[in-house]
Amino acid sequence: MTYGATPGPTGTIFRVRAPEAQSVALCLFEGDHEIRQEMRREGSDWVAEAAAPPGTCYGYRATGAFEPEQGRWFDASKLLVDPYATELDRRFAYTPSLNAFGTDTGRLVPKAIVSEHLPVVEPAPPVFTHGGLIYEANVRALTILHPDVPKELRGTVAALAHPAIIAHLTRLHVSAIELMPIVAWIDERHLPPLGLSNAWGYNPVVPMALDPGLCPGGVNELRETVAALHAAGIGVILDLVFNHTGESDIFGPTLSFRGLDNRSVYAHDSEGRLINDTGCGNTLNFGQPYVRELARATLRHFVRHCGIDGFRFDLAPVMARSPGFHADAPIFAEIAADPILADRILIAEPWDPGPGGYQLGAFPENWLEWNDRFRDDVRRFWRGDGTVGTLATRLAGSSDLFGPHSRSVNFIAAHDGMTLADTVAYAGRHNWANGEENRDGQCDNASWNNGAEGPSDDPNIIARRTADVRALLATLFASTGSIMLTAGDEFGRTQLGNNNAYCQDNHLTWLDWGDRDRLLEDHVAALAQWRAAHSSWFATFPRLGDWLSPSGQPMTIAEWEDPATSGLTYRSLDSDRPYSIYVDRIGRAAGISA
Repeated sequence: MTYGATPGPTGTIFRVRAPEAQSVALCLFEGDHEIRQEMRREGSDWVAEAAAPPGTCYGYRATGAFEPEQGRWFDASKLLVDPYATELDRRFAYTPSLNAFGTDTGRLVPKAIVSEHLPVVEPAPPVFTHGGLIYEANVRALTILHPDVPKELRGTVAALAHPAIIAHLTRLHVSAIELMPIVAWIDERHLPPLGLSNAWGYNPVVPMALDPGLCPGGVNELRETVAALHAAGIGVILDLVFNHTGESDIFGPTLSFRGLDNRSVYAHDSEGRLINDTGCGNTLNFGQPYVRELARATLRHFVRHCGIDGFRFDLAPVMARSPGFHADAPIFAEIAADPILADRILIAEPWDPGPGGYQLGAFPENWLEWNDRFRDDVRRFWRGDGTVGTLATRLAGSSDLFGPHSRSVNFIAAHDGMTLADTVAYAGRHNWANGEENRDGQCDNASWNNGAEGPSDDPNIIARRTADVRALLATLFASTGSIMLTAGDEFGRTQLGNNNAYCQDNHLTWLDWGDRDRLLEDHVAALAQWRAAHSSWFATFPRLGDWLSPSGQPMTIAEWEDPATSGLTYRSLDSDRPYSIYVDRIGRAAGISA
Protein backbone atom coordinates (compact mmCIF):
# COMPACT_ATOMS: atom_id res chain seq x y z
CA MET A 1 0.00 0.00 0.00
CA THR A 2 1.61 3.22 -1.21
CA TYR A 3 0.31 6.64 -0.22
CA GLY A 4 0.66 9.70 -2.40
CA ALA A 5 0.65 9.79 -6.19
CA THR A 6 2.14 6.77 -7.97
CA PRO A 7 2.40 6.89 -11.80
CA GLY A 8 1.66 3.59 -13.49
CA PRO A 9 1.08 2.13 -16.97
CA THR A 10 -2.64 3.01 -17.06
CA GLY A 11 -2.59 6.21 -15.06
CA THR A 12 -1.56 7.63 -11.70
CA ILE A 13 -2.88 6.03 -8.52
CA PHE A 14 -3.70 8.47 -5.70
CA ARG A 15 -4.12 7.26 -2.12
CA VAL A 16 -4.76 9.36 0.96
CA ARG A 17 -5.82 8.59 4.53
CA ALA A 18 -9.03 10.23 5.85
CA PRO A 19 -10.79 7.66 8.08
CA GLU A 20 -13.60 9.96 9.32
CA ALA A 21 -14.35 11.73 6.02
CA GLN A 22 -17.72 11.21 4.35
CA SER A 23 -16.16 11.73 0.92
CA VAL A 24 -12.86 12.79 -0.60
CA ALA A 25 -12.33 14.36 -4.03
CA LEU A 26 -9.11 14.29 -6.03
CA CYS A 27 -8.57 17.74 -7.54
CA LEU A 28 -6.50 17.95 -10.71
CA PHE A 29 -5.40 21.33 -12.06
CA GLU A 30 -4.76 22.71 -15.52
CA GLY A 31 -3.59 26.19 -14.63
CA ASP A 32 -6.35 27.56 -12.39
CA HIS A 33 -8.94 25.20 -13.84
CA GLU A 34 -9.85 22.52 -11.30
CA ILE A 35 -11.22 19.10 -12.23
CA ARG A 36 -12.68 17.06 -9.37
CA GLN A 37 -12.91 13.30 -9.29
CA GLU A 38 -14.58 11.43 -6.44
CA MET A 39 -12.36 8.86 -4.74
CA ARG A 40 -13.48 5.45 -3.47
CA ARG A 41 -13.11 4.36 0.13
CA GLU A 42 -10.82 1.49 1.07
CA GLY A 43 -11.01 1.20 4.85
CA SER A 44 -9.38 4.32 6.30
CA ASP A 45 -8.04 5.33 2.88
CA TRP A 46 -9.42 6.91 -0.25
CA VAL A 47 -8.16 5.86 -3.70
CA ALA A 48 -8.54 7.08 -7.28
CA GLU A 49 -6.84 6.47 -10.63
CA ALA A 50 -6.58 9.31 -13.10
CA ALA A 51 -4.87 10.27 -16.34
CA ALA A 52 -2.40 12.52 -14.52
CA PRO A 53 1.09 12.25 -15.97
CA PRO A 54 4.18 13.48 -14.12
CA GLY A 55 4.03 17.24 -13.77
CA THR A 56 0.31 17.33 -13.04
CA CYS A 57 -0.71 19.53 -10.12
CA TYR A 58 -3.21 18.13 -7.65
CA GLY A 59 -4.74 18.34 -4.18
CA TYR A 60 -7.66 16.94 -2.20
CA ARG A 61 -10.96 18.13 -0.74
CA ALA A 62 -12.72 16.22 2.03
CA THR A 63 -16.28 16.43 3.36
CA GLY A 64 -17.57 15.39 6.76
CA ALA A 65 -18.52 16.85 10.10
CA PHE A 66 -17.25 20.30 10.99
CA GLU A 67 -16.98 19.97 14.76
CA PRO A 68 -13.77 21.74 15.88
CA GLU A 69 -14.60 21.18 19.53
CA GLN A 70 -14.52 17.43 18.78
CA GLY A 71 -11.40 17.67 16.59
CA ARG A 72 -13.22 17.36 13.24
CA TRP A 73 -12.46 20.07 10.70
CA PHE A 74 -13.90 18.81 7.42
CA ASP A 75 -14.58 21.65 5.00
CA ALA A 76 -14.89 21.02 1.26
CA SER A 77 -13.88 24.63 0.57
CA LYS A 78 -10.36 23.86 1.73
CA LEU A 79 -7.85 22.52 -0.80
CA LEU A 80 -5.58 20.08 1.01
CA VAL A 81 -1.96 19.19 0.31
CA ASP A 82 -1.13 15.51 -0.02
CA PRO A 83 0.73 14.44 3.17
CA TYR A 84 3.06 12.39 0.94
CA ALA A 85 3.80 15.19 -1.55
CA THR A 86 7.47 15.52 -2.49
CA GLU A 87 7.24 18.66 -4.66
CA LEU A 88 4.97 21.72 -4.71
CA ASP A 89 4.21 24.26 -7.41
CA ARG A 90 4.93 27.26 -5.15
CA ARG A 91 5.67 28.33 -1.60
CA PHE A 92 3.10 28.66 1.15
CA ALA A 93 1.84 32.14 1.98
CA TYR A 94 -0.24 32.83 5.06
CA THR A 95 -3.62 34.55 4.86
CA PRO A 96 -6.51 34.47 7.38
CA SER A 97 -8.73 32.94 4.67
CA LEU A 98 -6.90 29.66 5.19
CA ASN A 99 -8.73 29.30 8.52
CA ALA A 100 -12.16 30.68 7.58
CA PHE A 101 -14.86 27.99 7.27
CA GLY A 102 -16.53 28.02 3.85
CA THR A 103 -13.92 30.23 2.18
CA ASP A 104 -12.44 28.47 -0.83
CA THR A 105 -8.65 28.18 -0.80
CA GLY A 106 -8.07 26.56 -4.19
CA ARG A 107 -6.16 29.61 -5.41
CA LEU A 108 -4.24 30.07 -2.15
CA VAL A 109 -2.81 26.67 -1.27
CA PRO A 110 0.18 25.25 -3.18
CA LYS A 111 -0.54 22.17 -5.27
CA ALA A 112 1.39 18.95 -5.04
CA ILE A 113 3.08 17.81 -8.25
CA VAL A 114 2.93 14.25 -9.56
CA SER A 115 6.58 13.17 -9.67
CA GLU A 116 8.23 10.79 -12.04
CA HIS A 117 9.69 7.56 -10.74
CA LEU A 118 12.79 8.89 -9.01
CA PRO A 119 16.18 7.22 -9.42
CA VAL A 120 17.46 5.36 -6.39
CA VAL A 121 20.85 6.43 -5.08
CA GLU A 122 23.33 3.58 -4.72
CA PRO A 123 23.44 2.83 -0.98
CA ALA A 124 26.65 3.80 0.78
CA PRO A 125 27.67 4.17 4.42
CA PRO A 126 27.27 7.69 5.82
CA VAL A 127 30.24 9.95 5.10
CA PHE A 128 30.05 11.39 8.61
CA THR A 129 31.42 9.41 11.55
CA HIS A 130 31.16 10.22 15.26
CA GLY A 131 33.86 12.61 16.42
CA GLY A 132 33.73 14.74 13.28
CA LEU A 133 32.77 18.37 12.70
CA ILE A 134 29.15 19.21 11.86
CA TYR A 135 28.55 22.57 10.19
CA GLU A 136 25.02 23.83 10.84
CA ALA A 137 23.77 26.05 8.04
CA ASN A 138 20.71 27.93 6.87
CA VAL A 139 20.90 27.47 3.10
CA ARG A 140 19.65 30.94 2.21
CA ALA A 141 21.65 32.81 4.86
CA LEU A 142 24.84 30.95 3.98
CA THR A 143 24.76 31.59 0.24
CA ILE A 144 22.61 34.66 -0.51
CA LEU A 145 25.50 37.15 -0.30
CA HIS A 146 28.40 35.00 -1.44
CA PRO A 147 30.14 37.02 -4.19
CA ASP A 148 31.51 33.98 -6.04
CA VAL A 149 28.18 32.15 -6.30
CA PRO A 150 26.19 33.14 -9.42
CA LYS A 151 23.22 35.32 -8.53
CA GLU A 152 20.73 32.85 -9.96
CA LEU A 153 21.97 30.17 -7.56
CA ARG A 154 22.28 32.23 -4.40
CA GLY A 155 19.90 31.23 -1.65
CA THR A 156 19.25 27.76 -3.06
CA VAL A 157 20.30 24.22 -2.28
CA ALA A 158 22.19 24.13 -5.59
CA ALA A 159 24.47 26.91 -4.32
CA LEU A 160 25.89 24.49 -1.75
CA ALA A 161 27.48 22.56 -4.59
CA HIS A 162 29.30 25.61 -5.94
CA PRO A 163 33.11 25.27 -5.74
CA ALA A 164 33.39 28.40 -3.57
CA ILE A 165 31.11 26.94 -0.89
CA ILE A 166 32.72 23.52 -1.05
CA ALA A 167 36.18 25.11 -0.81
CA HIS A 168 35.17 26.91 2.39
CA LEU A 169 33.73 23.73 3.92
CA THR A 170 36.81 21.77 2.91
CA ARG A 171 39.13 24.35 4.45
CA LEU A 172 37.29 23.89 7.74
CA HIS A 173 37.50 20.10 7.41
CA VAL A 174 33.73 19.83 7.74
CA SER A 175 32.65 16.21 8.12
CA ALA A 176 28.98 16.92 7.46
CA ILE A 177 26.86 19.96 6.72
CA GLU A 178 23.60 20.00 8.67
CA LEU A 179 20.92 21.84 6.71
CA MET A 180 18.30 23.71 8.65
CA PRO A 181 14.84 22.82 7.28
CA ILE A 182 14.53 22.78 3.51
CA VAL A 183 11.02 21.32 3.52
CA ALA A 184 8.28 23.82 2.60
CA TRP A 185 6.93 25.84 5.53
CA ILE A 186 4.39 28.57 6.20
CA ASP A 187 4.82 31.77 8.20
CA GLU A 188 3.36 31.91 11.69
CA ARG A 189 0.20 34.00 11.47
CA HIS A 190 1.54 36.85 13.60
CA LEU A 191 4.47 37.55 11.27
CA PRO A 192 2.90 38.99 8.06
CA PRO A 193 1.21 41.89 9.90
CA LEU A 194 4.64 42.77 11.32
CA GLY A 195 6.22 42.73 7.86
CA LEU A 196 8.30 39.69 8.87
CA SER A 197 8.67 36.16 7.56
CA ASN A 198 9.96 32.85 8.87
CA ALA A 199 13.62 32.54 7.87
CA TRP A 200 14.47 29.26 9.61
CA GLY A 201 11.80 26.88 8.28
CA TYR A 202 10.75 25.19 11.53
CA ASN A 203 7.05 25.41 10.63
CA PRO A 204 6.47 22.75 7.95
CA VAL A 205 3.15 21.63 6.52
CA VAL A 206 3.94 18.16 5.16
CA PRO A 207 7.25 16.38 5.76
CA MET A 208 8.64 15.53 2.30
CA ALA A 209 7.77 18.47 0.06
CA LEU A 210 10.91 20.53 -0.61
CA ASP A 211 10.49 24.28 -0.43
CA PRO A 212 10.28 25.63 -4.01
CA GLY A 213 12.15 28.78 -3.03
CA LEU A 214 15.13 26.99 -1.49
CA CYS A 215 15.12 24.03 -3.84
CA PRO A 216 13.47 25.05 -7.14
CA GLY A 217 14.91 22.00 -8.87
CA GLY A 218 13.14 19.69 -6.44
CA VAL A 219 14.41 16.27 -5.54
CA ASN A 220 16.87 16.25 -8.43
CA GLU A 221 18.52 19.46 -7.18
CA LEU A 222 18.95 18.04 -3.70
CA ARG A 223 20.31 14.74 -5.01
CA GLU A 224 22.87 16.44 -7.25
CA THR A 225 23.98 18.75 -4.45
CA VAL A 226 24.43 15.83 -2.05
CA ALA A 227 26.48 14.00 -4.70
CA ALA A 228 28.77 17.01 -5.13
CA LEU A 229 29.30 17.33 -1.39
CA HIS A 230 29.94 13.60 -1.06
CA ALA A 231 32.56 13.84 -3.80
CA ALA A 232 34.33 16.39 -1.59
CA GLY A 233 34.12 14.07 1.43
CA ILE A 234 31.32 16.01 3.12
CA GLY A 235 28.20 14.30 4.44
CA VAL A 236 24.73 15.86 4.46
CA ILE A 237 22.38 15.83 7.46
CA LEU A 238 18.83 17.16 7.16
CA ASP A 239 17.17 18.96 10.05
CA LEU A 240 13.59 17.64 10.14
CA VAL A 241 10.57 18.83 12.13
CA PHE A 242 8.52 15.81 13.18
CA ASN A 243 6.97 17.46 16.24
CA HIS A 244 4.32 19.83 14.86
CA THR A 245 3.06 21.35 11.62
CA GLY A 246 2.27 24.88 10.47
CA GLU A 247 -1.47 24.23 10.91
CA SER A 248 -0.86 25.44 14.48
CA ASP A 249 -3.69 25.75 17.02
CA ILE A 250 -7.43 26.09 16.40
CA PHE A 251 -6.87 29.54 14.92
CA GLY A 252 -4.32 28.29 12.41
CA PRO A 253 -4.74 27.44 8.72
CA THR A 254 -6.32 24.25 7.35
CA LEU A 255 -3.77 23.02 4.83
CA SER A 256 -3.47 19.23 4.95
CA PHE A 257 -3.73 16.95 7.98
CA ARG A 258 -6.34 19.09 9.75
CA GLY A 259 -8.76 18.66 6.88
CA LEU A 260 -8.08 14.94 6.40
CA ASP A 261 -7.29 13.20 9.67
CA ASN A 262 -6.96 15.77 12.43
CA ARG A 263 -7.98 13.54 15.33
CA SER A 264 -5.39 10.85 14.56
CA VAL A 265 -2.42 12.88 13.35
CA TYR A 266 -2.42 15.43 16.17
CA ALA A 267 -2.40 14.60 19.88
CA HIS A 268 -5.56 15.59 21.79
CA ASP A 269 -6.51 15.48 25.46
CA SER A 270 -9.51 13.62 26.88
CA GLU A 271 -11.79 16.56 26.09
CA GLY A 272 -10.75 16.74 22.45
CA ARG A 273 -8.44 19.75 22.73
CA LEU A 274 -5.11 19.92 20.94
CA ILE A 275 -2.11 19.10 23.12
CA ASN A 276 0.63 21.69 22.71
CA ASP A 277 3.85 19.99 23.84
CA THR A 278 5.79 21.90 21.17
CA GLY A 279 4.84 25.50 21.93
CA CYS A 280 3.68 25.75 18.31
CA GLY A 281 -0.03 24.98 18.68
CA ASN A 282 -0.18 21.27 17.87
CA THR A 283 1.81 18.09 18.45
CA LEU A 284 2.20 15.15 16.07
CA ASN A 285 0.89 11.95 17.65
CA PHE A 286 3.64 9.34 17.40
CA GLY A 287 1.42 6.96 19.33
CA GLN A 288 -0.37 6.46 16.00
CA PRO A 289 1.24 3.88 13.66
CA TYR A 290 0.27 5.99 10.63
CA VAL A 291 2.24 8.98 11.91
CA ARG A 292 5.30 6.81 12.58
CA GLU A 293 5.07 5.24 9.13
CA LEU A 294 4.86 8.69 7.51
CA ALA A 295 7.99 9.72 9.42
CA ARG A 296 9.87 6.60 8.33
CA ALA A 297 8.67 7.01 4.75
CA THR A 298 10.08 10.54 4.82
CA LEU A 299 13.47 9.32 6.01
CA ARG A 300 13.54 6.52 3.45
CA HIS A 301 12.63 8.98 0.69
CA PHE A 302 15.54 11.28 1.45
CA VAL A 303 18.00 8.42 1.81
CA ARG A 304 16.90 6.41 -1.26
CA HIS A 305 16.39 9.29 -3.65
CA CYS A 306 18.87 11.90 -2.40
CA GLY A 307 21.62 9.96 -0.59
CA ILE A 308 21.19 11.79 2.72
CA ASP A 309 23.63 10.64 5.43
CA GLY A 310 21.47 11.34 8.43
CA PHE A 311 18.95 13.47 10.22
CA ARG A 312 18.69 15.90 13.12
CA PHE A 313 15.26 15.86 14.76
CA ASP A 314 13.85 19.09 16.15
CA LEU A 315 12.18 18.70 19.58
CA ALA A 316 12.84 14.98 19.31
CA PRO A 317 11.10 13.84 22.56
CA VAL A 318 7.79 14.32 20.71
CA MET A 319 8.70 11.28 18.62
CA ALA A 320 8.68 9.19 21.80
CA ARG A 321 5.51 10.64 23.37
CA SER A 322 2.18 8.88 23.69
CA PRO A 323 1.54 11.13 25.53
CA GLY A 324 4.56 10.94 27.91
CA PHE A 325 8.16 10.34 26.83
CA HIS A 326 9.29 6.70 26.71
CA ALA A 327 12.91 5.73 26.07
CA ASP A 328 11.68 2.50 24.46
CA ALA A 329 9.06 4.15 22.24
CA PRO A 330 8.18 2.19 19.06
CA ILE A 331 9.71 4.71 16.64
CA PHE A 332 13.24 3.91 17.85
CA ALA A 333 12.95 0.17 17.21
CA GLU A 334 11.18 0.73 13.90
CA ILE A 335 13.96 2.95 12.57
CA ALA A 336 16.62 0.54 13.84
CA ALA A 337 14.90 -2.37 12.07
CA ASP A 338 14.57 -0.56 8.74
CA PRO A 339 17.37 -1.73 6.42
CA ILE A 340 17.48 1.63 4.65
CA LEU A 341 17.67 3.66 7.86
CA ALA A 342 19.51 1.47 10.35
CA ASP A 343 22.98 2.85 9.56
CA ARG A 344 22.01 6.52 9.18
CA ILE A 345 23.28 9.25 11.52
CA LEU A 346 20.46 10.13 13.94
CA ILE A 347 20.73 13.27 16.09
CA ALA A 348 18.17 14.30 18.68
CA GLU A 349 17.44 17.73 19.99
CA PRO A 350 16.58 16.02 23.27
CA TRP A 351 14.08 18.48 24.72
CA ASP A 352 10.64 19.91 24.09
CA PRO A 353 8.46 22.36 26.08
CA GLY A 354 6.01 19.66 27.21
CA PRO A 355 5.87 18.08 30.69
CA GLY A 356 8.96 15.94 31.29
CA GLY A 357 10.33 17.19 28.00
CA TYR A 358 14.01 17.53 28.93
CA GLN A 359 15.45 14.12 28.00
CA LEU A 360 19.17 14.74 27.46
CA GLY A 361 20.94 11.38 27.66
CA ALA A 362 17.75 9.29 27.39
CA PHE A 363 17.83 8.46 23.68
CA PRO A 364 18.99 5.09 22.28
CA GLU A 365 22.68 4.26 22.21
CA ASN A 366 22.90 4.61 18.44
CA TRP A 367 21.57 8.19 18.55
CA LEU A 368 23.68 11.30 19.01
CA GLU A 369 22.26 14.17 21.06
CA TRP A 370 22.66 17.93 21.09
CA ASN A 371 24.32 18.69 24.41
CA ASP A 372 23.16 22.05 25.72
CA ARG A 373 24.88 21.31 29.02
CA PHE A 374 28.19 21.50 27.15
CA ARG A 375 27.21 24.89 25.73
CA ASP A 376 26.09 26.33 29.04
CA ASP A 377 28.83 24.88 31.25
CA VAL A 378 31.63 25.90 28.90
CA ARG A 379 30.21 29.41 28.54
CA ARG A 380 29.87 29.77 32.31
CA PHE A 381 33.43 28.64 32.92
CA TRP A 382 34.81 31.26 30.55
CA ARG A 383 32.39 33.87 31.91
CA GLY A 384 33.97 33.25 35.30
CA ASP A 385 31.21 31.55 37.29
CA GLY A 386 31.65 27.92 36.21
CA THR A 387 33.88 25.32 37.83
CA VAL A 388 36.88 23.57 36.40
CA GLY A 389 35.48 20.20 37.47
CA THR A 390 32.36 20.67 35.40
CA LEU A 391 34.45 21.88 32.48
CA ALA A 392 36.61 18.73 32.67
CA THR A 393 33.50 16.55 32.59
CA ARG A 394 32.30 18.29 29.43
CA LEU A 395 35.73 18.06 27.77
CA ALA A 396 35.83 14.34 28.53
CA GLY A 397 32.55 13.55 26.79
CA SER A 398 29.93 14.21 29.48
CA SER A 399 29.99 10.74 31.01
CA ASP A 400 27.55 11.96 33.66
CA LEU A 401 24.98 12.22 30.87
CA PHE A 402 25.95 9.50 28.41
CA GLY A 403 28.05 7.00 30.33
CA PRO A 404 31.44 5.80 29.07
CA HIS A 405 30.47 5.98 25.37
CA SER A 406 29.83 9.59 24.55
CA ARG A 407 26.99 10.34 22.17
CA SER A 408 27.37 14.06 22.65
CA VAL A 409 27.17 16.68 19.93
CA ASN A 410 29.10 19.50 21.58
CA PHE A 411 28.45 23.10 20.58
CA ILE A 412 29.05 26.60 21.88
CA ALA A 413 26.40 28.27 19.71
CA ALA A 414 23.61 27.12 17.42
CA HIS A 415 21.02 28.74 15.17
CA ASP A 416 18.80 29.17 18.24
CA GLY A 417 20.39 31.57 20.73
CA MET A 418 23.32 33.97 20.73
CA THR A 419 25.92 33.67 18.00
CA LEU A 420 29.45 32.88 19.15
CA ALA A 421 30.58 36.49 18.72
CA ASP A 422 27.48 37.83 20.46
CA THR A 423 28.04 35.48 23.41
CA VAL A 424 31.00 37.62 24.49
CA ALA A 425 29.52 40.97 23.44
CA TYR A 426 26.00 40.99 24.91
CA ALA A 427 24.90 40.22 28.45
CA GLY A 428 21.22 40.10 27.45
CA ARG A 429 19.02 39.51 24.42
CA HIS A 430 18.17 42.31 21.99
CA ASN A 431 15.18 41.01 20.05
CA TRP A 432 13.29 44.25 19.46
CA ALA A 433 13.26 43.70 15.69
CA ASN A 434 11.07 40.62 16.18
CA GLY A 435 8.03 42.70 17.08
CA GLU A 436 7.36 41.15 20.49
CA GLU A 437 8.86 43.90 22.69
CA ASN A 438 11.94 41.80 23.41
CA ARG A 439 9.86 39.13 25.21
CA ASP A 440 10.73 36.26 22.88
CA GLY A 441 13.86 34.16 22.93
CA GLN A 442 15.81 32.63 25.78
CA CYS A 443 16.32 34.79 28.87
CA ASP A 444 19.44 33.11 30.28
CA ASN A 445 22.14 32.95 27.63
CA ALA A 446 25.19 32.43 29.88
CA SER A 447 26.68 35.34 27.93
CA TRP A 448 28.74 38.38 28.93
CA ASN A 449 29.74 41.62 27.28
CA ASN A 450 33.31 42.24 28.50
CA GLY A 451 32.50 45.72 29.68
CA ALA A 452 30.21 47.19 27.04
CA GLU A 453 26.89 46.04 25.63
CA GLY A 454 27.20 45.52 21.90
CA PRO A 455 29.70 47.05 19.45
CA SER A 456 32.73 48.75 20.97
CA ASP A 457 35.77 50.64 19.72
CA ASP A 458 37.64 50.13 22.97
CA PRO A 459 40.79 48.14 22.09
CA ASN A 460 40.86 46.47 25.51
CA ILE A 461 37.28 45.24 25.16
CA ILE A 462 37.95 44.07 21.61
CA ALA A 463 41.05 42.19 22.77
CA ARG A 464 39.14 40.47 25.59
CA ARG A 465 36.35 39.46 23.26
CA THR A 466 38.82 38.10 20.72
CA ALA A 467 40.59 36.07 23.40
CA ASP A 468 37.31 34.72 24.76
CA VAL A 469 36.06 33.60 21.35
CA ARG A 470 39.33 31.82 20.66
CA ALA A 471 39.26 30.14 24.05
CA LEU A 472 35.69 28.98 23.52
CA LEU A 473 36.56 27.57 20.11
CA ALA A 474 39.66 25.77 21.38
CA THR A 475 37.58 24.22 24.15
CA LEU A 476 35.06 23.01 21.57
CA PHE A 477 37.66 21.54 19.24
CA ALA A 478 39.42 19.79 22.13
CA SER A 479 36.27 18.05 23.39
CA THR A 480 35.32 14.40 23.14
CA GLY A 481 32.26 13.69 21.02
CA SER A 482 31.12 15.16 17.75
CA ILE A 483 31.34 18.95 17.54
CA MET A 484 29.08 21.45 15.81
CA LEU A 485 29.88 24.90 14.44
CA THR A 486 27.13 27.16 13.14
CA ALA A 487 27.81 28.79 9.78
CA GLY A 488 29.52 32.15 10.15
CA ASP A 489 30.71 31.65 13.71
CA GLU A 490 34.10 30.80 12.25
CA PHE A 491 34.47 34.40 11.13
CA GLY A 492 32.61 36.39 13.76
CA ARG A 493 29.06 36.72 12.52
CA THR A 494 26.79 38.86 14.68
CA GLN A 495 23.04 39.19 15.01
CA LEU A 496 23.45 42.31 17.18
CA GLY A 497 22.34 40.40 20.25
CA ASN A 498 19.19 38.92 18.69
CA ASN A 499 18.97 35.40 20.10
CA ASN A 500 15.77 34.37 18.30
CA ALA A 501 16.28 35.58 14.75
CA TYR A 502 13.87 33.06 13.19
CA CYS A 503 11.89 35.87 11.57
CA GLN A 504 14.81 37.90 10.22
CA ASP A 505 15.30 36.97 6.57
CA ASN A 506 17.60 39.92 5.97
CA HIS A 507 21.12 41.22 6.56
CA LEU A 508 20.83 40.47 10.28
CA THR A 509 21.11 36.73 9.55
CA TRP A 510 22.68 36.65 6.10
CA LEU A 511 26.40 35.86 6.22
CA ASP A 512 28.56 38.83 5.28
CA TRP A 513 31.36 37.22 3.26
CA GLY A 514 32.99 40.54 2.43
CA ASP A 515 33.48 41.80 5.98
CA ARG A 516 34.36 38.59 7.77
CA ASP A 517 37.11 38.24 10.37
CA ARG A 518 39.73 36.40 8.34
CA LEU A 519 42.16 36.08 11.23
CA LEU A 520 39.53 34.26 13.26
CA GLU A 521 38.70 32.14 10.24
CA ASP A 522 42.36 31.19 9.92
CA HIS A 523 42.40 30.26 13.61
CA VAL A 524 39.36 28.01 13.21
CA ALA A 525 40.84 26.41 10.09
CA ALA A 526 44.00 25.57 12.05
CA LEU A 527 41.97 24.04 14.89
CA ALA A 528 39.91 22.08 12.39
CA GLN A 529 42.98 20.82 10.57
CA TRP A 530 44.47 19.54 13.80
CA ARG A 531 41.27 17.83 14.89
CA ALA A 532 40.66 16.29 11.46
CA ALA A 533 44.15 14.80 11.48
CA HIS A 534 43.26 13.04 14.74
CA SER A 535 39.49 12.68 14.36
CA SER A 536 39.37 9.06 15.53
CA TRP A 537 40.69 10.21 18.91
CA PHE A 538 37.57 12.14 19.77
CA ALA A 539 34.91 9.45 19.68
CA THR A 540 35.98 8.36 23.18
CA PHE A 541 38.10 9.94 25.88
CA PRO A 542 41.56 8.46 26.54
CA ARG A 543 41.60 5.79 29.25
CA LEU A 544 45.00 6.91 30.51
CA GLY A 545 45.97 10.45 31.42
CA ASP A 546 46.71 13.03 34.08
CA TRP A 547 44.77 16.10 35.14
CA LEU A 548 47.23 18.78 36.23
CA SER A 549 46.63 22.00 38.13
CA PRO A 550 47.85 25.41 36.90
CA SER A 551 51.02 24.74 38.92
CA GLY A 552 51.70 21.61 36.89
CA GLN A 553 51.02 19.23 39.77
CA PRO A 554 48.27 16.58 39.83
CA MET A 555 44.91 18.11 40.68
CA THR A 556 43.88 17.71 44.32
CA ILE A 557 40.32 17.20 45.53
CA ALA A 558 40.41 20.68 46.99
CA GLU A 559 41.43 22.18 43.64
CA TRP A 560 38.66 20.27 41.82
CA GLU A 561 36.09 21.64 44.25
CA ASP A 562 37.41 25.19 44.54
CA PRO A 563 35.42 27.60 42.31
CA ALA A 564 38.50 29.81 42.14
CA THR A 565 40.61 27.18 40.36
CA SER A 566 41.34 29.00 37.14
CA GLY A 567 42.44 26.26 34.79
CA LEU A 568 43.97 22.87 34.22
CA THR A 569 45.94 20.75 31.81
CA TYR A 570 44.97 17.29 30.64
CA ARG A 571 47.90 15.16 29.48
CA SER A 572 47.01 11.93 27.72
CA LEU A 573 49.25 8.97 28.52
CA ASP A 574 47.65 6.83 25.85
CA SER A 575 50.46 6.00 23.41
CA ASP A 576 47.95 6.00 20.54
CA ARG A 577 46.76 9.52 21.40
CA PRO A 578 49.60 11.52 22.94
CA TYR A 579 47.96 14.93 23.24
CA SER A 580 47.54 17.67 25.82
CA ILE A 581 44.75 20.14 26.51
CA TYR A 582 45.27 23.29 28.53
CA VAL A 583 42.75 25.80 29.87
CA ASP A 584 43.75 29.09 31.50
CA ARG A 585 40.90 31.35 32.58
CA ILE A 586 43.19 34.05 33.95
CA GLY A 587 45.13 34.24 30.70
CA ARG A 588 41.91 33.84 28.67
CA ALA A 589 43.49 31.06 26.63
CA ALA A 590 43.01 27.40 25.77
CA GLY A 591 44.72 25.04 23.39
CA ILE A 592 45.46 21.51 22.32
CA SER A 593 48.62 19.92 20.98
CA ALA A 594 50.05 16.51 20.19
